[in-house]
Parts: sequence; C-alpha cells; structure tokens
Amino acid sequence: MIKAVLFDLDGTLADTARDLGAALNRLLAEEGMPPQPYEAIRPVASHGARGLVKLGFGADLDAERMEALRVRFMDLYDANLAEQTTLFEGVNELIAELDRRGLAWGIITNKSMRFTDRLVPWLPFVVPPAVTVSGDTVGVPKPDPRPMLHATAQIGIDPQRCMYVGDAERDIQAGRAVGMKTVLVNWGYFSAEDKPEQWGADVDIDHPLQLLDHI
Repeated sequence: MIKAVLFDLDGTLADTARDLGAALNRLLAEEGMPPQPYEAIRPVASHGARGLVKLGFGADLDAERMEALRVRFMDLYDANLAEQTTLFEGVNELIAELDRRGLAWGIITNKSMRFTDRLVPWLPFVVPPAVTVSGDTVGVPKPDPRPMLHATAQIGIDPQRCMYVGDAERDIQAGRAVGMKTVLVNWGYFSAEDKPEQWGADVDIDHPLQLLDHI
C-alpha cells in the first residue's frame, strides 16, 4: 500500500522554464549573444544550469568557461526566481486529495537549497510538503539513491511504500533504485534526445489527477 507520494519539482509540480529561460537570455545579452526562444528552452529546462548554458553557448565550451557562465547564470536566476513560475494545472487538486486520503507528500529535486529554500515556501501549495530534499541536501543529486533514502527517513515511511513522480530519466532511475513505484509525467520537460519510453517507469500520466488511479 502506498503511504507517501514524492515528486520532482521542475517540470513535474512547477513550471519553472520561463524564469530559467529569462535568466539564460539575460546571460546571453550580457555576452552579446542572441536570445533563445522559449520553444528551445523548455525541452532542456530539466537539464540544469549546464544544459541551459550549452543551449545558449554551444556544447564545446572548455571547463573554465562553462563554470564561469554557470555561476553567472545561477546568480541571474537567483535574482528573479519566481516572476513567471507557476504550479501546473491540477497539482493543487492532487495534493488536496492526497492529504484527504491521509497520504504524505514531499519533494525530491536536484535544484540546490539556494533556490528551493525560497521557492518551495513561495509556491501556493494547498498543503505544505512533509519533506523537501534538494540536490545538495545530502551532497549528491539524483540519480544517486541517497536523496530518496534521506526523504523517506525524514517522513518515516519505507521506500517501498512510496511513489516517486518525475519527468526525467534520473527520476525514474533513482526511484527504481530504492524500490519506489515510479511515475513519469508527460507534461514535463523532454528534449529531442530523451527516450522516455525506454526509462522503465511503472506508469505514465497526462494530468496530475490521473495519478490517483494508480495509488
């Protein structure tokens, strides 16, 4: 029996792509580069700062240049973290129903605490998460299983009694590694190179409320 549902954040609960994209385009403007359209940004929004920097500046950056651009991108994003970020339609309705059924819910994200400590409390969740684990909470991000184990330890629920919901291959890998039932959200951020049909999720869904059919 499922007792808790744990979620990725970006591309799963919250649509953060426009704020991430705005930070990238501010960085590109500083460097005298043309902006990237939203249609190009959205598919790589779950690939982290490095993925977005590569989109704007190309994949053949040397390590020093990449790191300098990544750090500046993070600062620009930090300055405008939630101007256009919203919850996906149906997320709050899902959380309200999970709470009504007595199920815990929480967040396990690769976003750093620098951002999640401010963003998660700001997001208008109808019920606050029982736990939030960031990409640097335990020193390693997903797909390493340690963030998953840390979250379940915090809420006192066995991983095999938990469901993990995300939009990236690392989400499915991390959930499977600790015995969670895994759910892939089809509204997430997928790039042309992604092959979600090969990731091995137990279930995929098209709308948050469809999750209730699989608990």
